[in-house]
Amino acid sequence: MEATNKMKVEVWSDIMCPFCYIGKRNYEAGLKQFADSNNIEIIWKSFQLDPNIPQDTAVTENVYQYLAERKGMSYEQSVQMHDSVVATAKKAGLDYNFDKAVIANSFNAHRMIQLAKTKDLGDAAEERLFYAYFTEGKNVGNSYVLIELGKDIGLTEAEVQTALTDDTYAYKVRQDVEEAQHLGVRGVPFFVFDRKYAVSGAQPPQAFLETLEKSFSEWRKEHPASPFEVSEGPSCSVDGCD
Repeated sequence: MEATNKMKVEVWSDIMCPFCYIGKRNYEAGLKQFADSNNIEIIWKSFQLDPNIPQDTAVTENVYQYLAERKGMSYEQSVQMHDSVVATAKKAGLDYNFDKAVIANSFNAHRMIQLAKTKDLGDAAEERLFYAYFTEGKNVGNSYVLIELGKDIGLTEAEVQTALTDDTYAYKVRQDVEEAQHLGVRGVPFFVFDRKYAVSGAQPPQAFLETLEKSFSEWRKEHPASPFEVSEGPSCSVDGCD
């Protein structure tokens, strides 16, 4: 169940996007410096960079060949580009192993993320999938791999199976993708703060901190904090007693 007393930061992301993982780390670094971080709720949104990759079947090319063919560049240029990304990831505290990366369709991974979100495990799912793809070289398009990754964050095998077979979660993925198109999102990561401000790409922590401070100050004016320090206990309201 989504919190209603926190400012929302929505993030459109694909777990095969190297800058999305870096962006996550930089956002987290900015959030650590933000005084009101406990009043921020992050909501992960699905986005697919290449929905045309066959599902449940890993692409035979390595990641260097894949990008070279997709971008019309030489193999050497692709390697150099990936080496640059590895260096950028290292600065964010991440270890990328592109030589082990398995190119696969991310749709089913997004279905699992959508289910994880209903159990307040959306951020944990993103983190586990990013690490599995970029560092461990796991095939995140494979159902059996997704079951194991889901179990790592507290989901059961039955829950992951439901995510991969129930059209509800496929619909939620498509909804996020369509919403991104409606908002004009062309690349990821794309961070939206209270539906007022956006940070596009893996920008430095300071950029996230500044946007958090600006958006939250406006949000707080519209959602003033309670003047009381409340100790919760059994009570009744117009909705009943609990």
